[in-house]
Order: sequence, then structure tokens, then C-alpha cells
Amino acid sequence: MTPSFGRCQALIDQARDHGPVTTAVVYPLSREGLLGAVEAARLGLIQPLLVGPGEAIRRTAAELAMDLAGYRLIEEADPVACAARAAALARTGEAQIIMKGSLHTDELMGVIVSRDGGLRTHRRISHVFVMDVPAYPKRLLISDAAVNIAPALATKRDIVQNAIDVARVIGVETPRVALLSAVETVNPDIPSTVDAAALCKMADRGQITGAILDGPLAFDNAISAEAARTKGIASPVSGQVDVLVVPNLEAGNMLYKQLVYLCGALAAGVVVGARVPVVLTSRADTPESRIVSTAVACLLAQARKAST
Repeated sequence: MTPSFGRCQALIDQARDHGPVTTAVVYPLSREGLLGAVEAARLGLIQPLLVGPGEAIRRTAAELAMDLAGYRLIEEADPVACAARAAALARTGEAQIIMKGSLHTDELMGVIVSRDGGLRTHRRISHVFVMDVPAYPKRLLISDAAVNIAPALATKRDIVQNAIDVARVIGVETPRVALLSAVETVNPDIPSTVDAAALCKMADRGQITGAILDGPLAFDNAISAEAARTKGIASPVSGQVDVLVVPNLEAGNMLYKQLVYLCGALAAGVVVGARVPVVLTSRADTPESRIVSTAVACLLAQARKAST
């Protein structure tokens, strides 16, 4: 069956137009980890560098009747060594994207966020989901649902700016950002409402740029202009939101999974804020999700190259 990418097909086409991006694929020993990389290469999105134990990778390929001719294989024995090698390839410019294979997320991200890895920037690293939700009229971004557990205000500032930057790269000229909480008024007993108000003022003062922010907003007021009107909320974001910024990882993780499993949404995730984008896939991700995640990472890498 031909995969359906919905409104995310445009992202794949746009990324493919710029040619394949060299990608360090870290420890691709599972069926999903190797197939995702090879399919992305077949679609013209990436040129993979397969980093891992060569014999095990070739054995996985043989089990899948997959031909690895033309793909460079870089020998490393264990997952952490593979992650460190991928970071080194990114640091020297040999790879413009890092893609998770079948190692544990904390093994990869431990290297990405470490001071020794050489991939940190002045910006806090965060995760962004680009989602196609059938019941919503345009693509929707959610952050941070995978990296920062309980971010403080300074971290939230970077989470917001990272998400804005991703939105702009995928074609949203002026993203509308909703800072989510349980209520739409500032309540000192609910810290996320105070953070939301502070983030809006930071945007007013130029500490966050490139978007229209509003918050705190409850989910219904962010998504539905009618819900906002019913509650007497005048907001430039309600009903037009492009980016949902959640108060913590738990809220974000539950929200995106509800949209996937109850609403049939397609969720593509990428880690940003490092020197290169990181495709951080899960074993439960669909092939479509893996491909769109890679396309978003390609667009980010291409935008970074164009700006340097």
C-alpha cells in the first residue's frame, strides 16, 4: 500500500527538491531503524552514513532482503560509541543530520546534550512535533513533549523560540503560538499561567521573535475561536494557532498521543537547538511518521546551510 502523508506530503516534496542530506544513522540494528533510513534514502531525502557494528547491520539487512550497496558503513561497536561517532561527524560537518536507530533515546541524547559532544549551542535543546491532525485545518506543532521534563521560564523561552523557528522553516511566515495551561487567566497557584504571561511579555520586548504569542490559554480556547468567544476571550491566536506550547513533558506527551491514537494524526518529531537537527523516532512510530520526521530535519539542515 502506498503510504499517505496528508498535508505533510508538501514537506517531503520541498525537502527532496534540495537534494539528499548526509545523515549519520546511529546504531541501526532493528528492522525499523534500518528500514527508516533506507526508505528515506530511496525517496531522495538523505544520504545515510550507517554508524554501528558492521556485521550486525549486514545481518539485519540480509534478513530484510535489503541491498546496502552504495551506503557507507562506519564501524563502531556499542551504542554510546556510535552516538559519539555520529556527534563527531556532525561536529566536523560530515553529517548535517543525526538519526536515531535502535539504541535507547537516553544513550543518544546523553551524547547530544553533553558538553563533550560539541553539539550544544547557546539555545536549550528541545523537541518539536509537526502534526497533521485531520480535524484541524492546518499543520499543528507541539513542544516540548519529549526532552525537557519540567522546564523553567528560561528554558520555556528557548522551547518557544525553537518551535517558532521550525514553523517558519516549514512555511509558516508568522506562527501563532498558544501557551497552554488549564485556564486562561493568570493564577499564582498555577505556575504555568504565570510563565505564559511572562513569555508573552518577553515577546513584546523582543526576547522572543518571529511570531504572535498569547497565553495562558486552555486547549479549547487555543483551538476553537468559538470557545474563546463564548468565554469572552479576544485573542489573535484562538482558532488560528500554529504552535501549542505545553507546560511540561507529561502534558505534551499525553496530548500528542491522544491526537495520534484517537484522532488519527500523523506526528513527525525532531530535536532542535543543537548544531544539527536530530530525528528522534520511537519503535511505535509509523513509517509515514519516520519519513516526515526526516523531511522536517532535512528542511532544517538545508535552512541552516543557506544561512551560513
